[in-house]
Amino acid sequence: MLNCISTIDKVTCGHIIINGEDITKLKGNHLNKFRREELGFIFQDFNLLDTLTAYENIALALTIQRVNPHEIDKRVIEIAKKLGIREILAKYPYQVSGGQKQRIASCRAMITNPKLVLADEPTGALDSKSARQLLENFEYLNQQMQATILMVTHDAFSASYANRIIFIRDGKIFNELIKGNDTRKQFFEKIMEVQTLLGGDLSDVI
Repeated sequence: MLNCISTIDKVTCGHIIINGEDITKLKGNHLNKFRREELGFIFQDFNLLDTLTAYENIALALTIQRVNPHEIDKRVIEIAKKLGIREILAKYPYQVSGGQKQRIASCRAMITNPKLVLADEPTGALDSKSARQLLENFEYLNQQMQATILMVTHDAFSASYANRIIFIRDGKIFNELIKGNDTRKQFFEKIMEVQTLLGGDLSDVI
């Protein structure tokens, strides 16, 4: 599903409407513009370029957009500080841990301030502190930058940061939760209740 929304895979039928536009009909420069300016993607397996440093991986999207080098440097340093990886910016992916790779990938996805961030198990390789930092940055992107975060996760803690959760079981919608005025702790408890109904396994949560 994430591959279809991100236009990595083409749909065989149906439509995907984002911000009032059917992206299944986008082609050429219009499709490239959508990918470049509207979308951020955090892959489960990082998808970092091994021949580039962490800094260069993060800066790549801005370089493609021909952003001023001084502005690129400022934004890379700023987001690296937020996710706690400034000290590894000169290192290559093979020189850092899985959790650090995920934070590099997250910085890369968020550096362009996209309107939509697609996240595939973004906290899977992170320790609890790093996971919390990433999820809090997602909150900032959503609340302050007006970005929509679409996250797929099996982790109830990560899901509790969302405002709306759709549970999918065997490819079909099983349940839906809206956070509303609940605290995150209250929302977490509701998620766990649905998890019990699912037989103890968060099959897929969006």
